[in-house]
Amino acid sequence: MMATQPRATQHEGLSTMLEPVYAEVLRRNPGEPEFHQAVCEVLETLAPVLAARPEFIDAKLIERICEPERQIIFRVPWTDDSGTVHINRGFRVEFNSALGPFKGGLRFHPSVNLGIVKFLAFEQTFKNALTGMNIGGGKGGSDFDPKGRSDAEIMRFCQSFMTELYRHLGEHTDVPAGDIGVSSREIGFLFGQYRRITNRWEAGVLTGKGLDWGGSQARTQATGYGSVLFTAEMLKASGEDLHGQQVVVSGSGNVAIYSIEKAQQLGANVLTCSDSGGYVVDDKGIDIDLLKQVKENERGRVSDYAERRGSSARYVAGGSVWDVPCDVALPSATQNELDADAASTLVRNGVKAVAEGANMPTTPEGVRVFRQAGVAFGPGKAANAGGVATSALEMQQNAGREIWSFEQAEDRLAQIMRAIHDSCYRTAERYGAPGDYVAGANIAGFERVAEAMAAQGLI
Repeated sequence: MMATQPRATQHEGLSTMLEPVYAEVLRRNPGEPEFHQAVCEVLETLAPVLAARPEFIDAKLIERICEPERQIIFRVPWTDDSGTVHINRGFRVEFNSALGPFKGGLRFHPSVNLGIVKFLAFEQTFKNALTGMNIGGGKGGSDFDPKGRSDAEIMRFCQSFMTELYRHLGEHTDVPAGDIGVSSREIGFLFGQYRRITNRWEAGVLTGKGLDWGGSQARTQATGYGSVLFTAEMLKASGEDLHGQQVVVSGSGNVAIYSIEKAQQLGANVLTCSDSGGYVVDDKGIDIDLLKQVKENERGRVSDYAERRGSSARYVAGGSVWDVPCDVALPSATQNELDADAASTLVRNGVKAVAEGANMPTTPEGVRVFRQAGVAFGPGKAANAGGVATSALEMQQNAGREIWSFEQAEDRLAQIMRAIHDSCYRTAERYGAPGDYVAGANIAGFERVAEAMAAQGLI
């Protein structure tokens, strides 16, 4: 399923006051459309805040928040199993530390470039603020592709990557986690190299670790579980319940799998999953155990799932998973996978709620369609904040040398997701946009970061 390419000049909703700010972002960051898109989406909602808080304008807080504190780009040489040397590029964008150490994942994927990492770090700043925890925003990664590589090759790459990055990290400075292409295997290789170089056991310098050496229960499930819990709260606020709803999920990676699992636990019927080749519709509901076997254990394709599932499942090559009628849609694959046409199809088919499990999976035009149609829409910075919230809980456990049970970690996750929902809901009402979770999330996250920056006099 191809992602729609973002456009760099989507600014129909910007106030006159913020047009010059956005123009300066475009000038200073050429060729980074994903970053432009992320900034524009936030700026479009901030006019009411600036009208009520003119001191933010005087302190140039908007301009400061749109500029990363630090952007690190570095060479990553490594040797494959045949002895051939390869050169990749590594990135870490430390965007904002007003609320705490930089916190955000590492992504290993051929699509990674500075603009992608910068957009993710910008989004992460507000997402982390919404959790209510003391963590700033950052993101990183490399254009290295782990697919098809041996464990030894991935280890050598991770060791080379960390040999440069380690000097910028620390449990009180910058704490990476995993993202696309970075699982507990990669985190283990990265942590081992950090420990080897520094001669320190700093469990809190990386999150997403293995359970035997400082990891947190429920971290694997957290992003998917959290997005479904947020969806359930949105439905509850409109007098609905997730139980019995027909749900369409895109993707078949970690976020999608555990979104499916949690939705089923709450009584929903999940009909789909997808990958880059196409999607599966399973009339009986996705068999989560079979999907985990195919995707997690065998690293197979969703077409393999359909073949083994039997007559209830059909595989559709290409096409759009959003053509499947549903009550709830959970885009959980990648950025800009759900455009205006797909959003219009979902609205025509009666969708009630959409929550972003992935980072910015809905284009600005698609978001506009949902908001204009009155569909409850949970933006990623709120709906998928469960992953980073549980990473912060892992840091908390590491600091206290504690081990929590799965039930403890999941209970804390549920509390945090309810609090995020309530914060977005109340903030939207306070600024005259009841039910608008996009405005509520952006404003609530912005206010917390801006107030911290103003209080600290950060210039």
